[in-house]
Amino acid sequence: MKKEINKNMPIRLTLTRMILSLIIVILLLFPFDMINFSFSKYLINDTVIIDVKLIICAVLFVIAAVTDFLDGRLARKYNLVSDTGKVMDSIADKILIDAILVVLCGQGYISPIIPVVIIIRDIFIDAVKMLASKNGEVVGSIVSGKFKTFFLMVGITLKLIGNYPLGLWNVSLDDFFIITGTLLAILSAVEYYRIYKKFIDLK
Repeated sequence: MKKEINKNMPIRLTLTRMILSLIIVILLLFPFDMINFSFSKYLINDTVIIDVKLIICAVLFVIAAVTDFLDGRLARKYNLVSDTGKVMDSIADKILIDAILVVLCGQGYISPIIPVVIIIRDIFIDAVKMLASKNGEVVGSIVSGKFKTFFLMVGITLKLIGNYPLGLWNVSLDDFFIITGTLLAILSAVEYYRIYKKFIDLK
């Protein structure tokens, strides 16, 4: 029984991340005013606005981000890495980060450049992985890619909580993490190209 639980746990965590990500997107997009419902907002020191809806989204986002760390670790620990798991994990990551960045952009929290760069980068990496796979080579994660994900996750979390408490001192740490994560996304794309360019036939 224990082995069965361990076997299914990584995929369950991935599914949990997908569900949490979709809930976050729905919370951010749903027109609550149309059903005469509103979340409380608090102004702290006339500087930072704390939106309860965004705080809830931030908590869910952190939980989802933790599952991203745990599912991969469990899969490697129990040797449960599979092609299905890799595909689902990739989809879950895109919903968690890309979709939420698009929503934040649409609501004016971040520049459109951010999600455009991240999405183009992800499409390029997926293409590289597909080409490498056709040639019998597995494309693994690289350090800059992992740092990209970390910086974006921290930046999104800070953005959702109104950059509290650093916003009280006008320190835009949320923007710093998101912009740095975007630059790391570009860097990782360049590194992926350099490593796997032998599979990219531009002729």
